[in-house]
Amino acid sequence: QVQLVESGGGLVQTGGSLRLSCAASGRTSNIYRMGWSRQTPGKEREFVAGINWSGGATQYADSVKGRFTISRDNAKSTMYLQMNSLNPEDTAVYYCTATLAIRFVPIASTPWGYWGQGTQVTVSS
Repeated sequence: QVQLVESGGGLVQTGGSLRLSCAASGRTSNIYRMGWSRQTPGKEREFVAGINWSGGATQYADSVKGRFTISRDNAKSTMYLQMNSLNPEDTAVYYCTATLAIRFVPIASTPWGYWGQGTQVTVSS
């Protein structure tokens, strides 16, 4: 089993920045890929960004490309999401996700097996 705990959410003004963190614990040596998804009330959860734990390949949703950067620290079993140039459309609960061994599936299509509890990000206009 893998446990995921997010931190770093909060309230920021349009144009501001936030950095989210996700600390993984448990069988972290089996993690193949991690990512971030988000959800707003009345909408389905959507993929934001993902990263392969080994090799570091990344993929982003079109809506965040050029503004968000995903990274990881393998030694700390921690993943980050640096969010810049935030706008009100980025307001959502952000979830950390992880999956164990998986092959030949694009990062954005990953069937995430593990989810954190979520952290609220609110961008005011």
